[in-house]
Amino acid sequence: MGKTRTRWLVIAGIVLAWAAQPRPAQAADPNDRFASEVIVAELPGRSIAALVTHQPGSTRFTRAIALFPGSPGYMNLRVEEGKIRYGLRGNFLVRARRHFIEEGILTAVIDAPSDNQVNFWHSYRASGRYGEDVRAIVAAISKKFGALDWTYVGTSEGSVSAVHAARMVAPPAKRVVLTASLVTPSRAGPGVRISDVRQVKIPILWVHHRDDPCPYTEYSRVKEFAEETKTPLVTVTGAGDVRGEACMAFTQHGFVGREVATIKAILSWIRTGTVPADVADR
Repeated sequence: MGKTRTRWLVIAGIVLAWAAQPRPAQAADPNDRFASEVIVAELPGRSIAALVTHQPGSTRFTRAIALFPGSPGYMNLRVEEGKIRYGLRGNFLVRARRHFIEEGILTAVIDAPSDNQVNFWHSYRASGRYGEDVRAIVAAISKKFGALDWTYVGTSEGSVSAVHAARMVAPPAKRVVLTASLVTPSRAGPGVRISDVRQVKIPILWVHHRDDPCPYTEYSRVKEFAEETKTPLVTVTGAGDVRGEACMAFTQHGFVGREVATIKAILSWIRTGTVPADVADR
């Protein structure tokens, strides 16, 4: 950030499940049982927001897990009439974030910067300007919640954000997890490259479904990346209620039906630093 002056805006609100008037089943979100708030960091000409979620009533935190969702990466995260609004609810990391939450742990889903809410290209994610963005939102969250042990977790196209954040903004991050990683170029950019991974100086864990059907996130290519960079890979197998197109969130690409087991493996690595066993089919 250099000498750039950054001001912080914190918008807080607890989102709870409705009791008196239950929501329609199709609209229910189990994450609503947790406390959520929007934190916004203001930078020159732009801002960046995060959706922070934790156990209701918790006030002391030791770990923070920054979640970088998949394509398109922008959520239009905002507060309207006292309610938190955002897109990408079906994304693996967004819909399953509650499984990361334990006593002392909060999650922060990182939105795209305000001036990249249409085209969040890989070139921007790789830029020093994006490093400033991530540094600002991490600092804003830490300012409110205190010193935190940070982990960056990206999924699909969010793996591009996570690897560059880890390359440019570590510390404070201690480790990075790349799930369903985009390792083949797409119209948005080159994806995660081996040269990017080699610049990351904190521990890396790859987590990938063996049967990921998305052509931009092929398991065999991720395995090659892990071997070439000598970084560990956890392989996930099995699925449940697969639906939608290959690169969508409710296929093996989004770890559908295996969310809890996959996240438990990631949490184990965060706590111990020991590479967990593969997440085998039930």
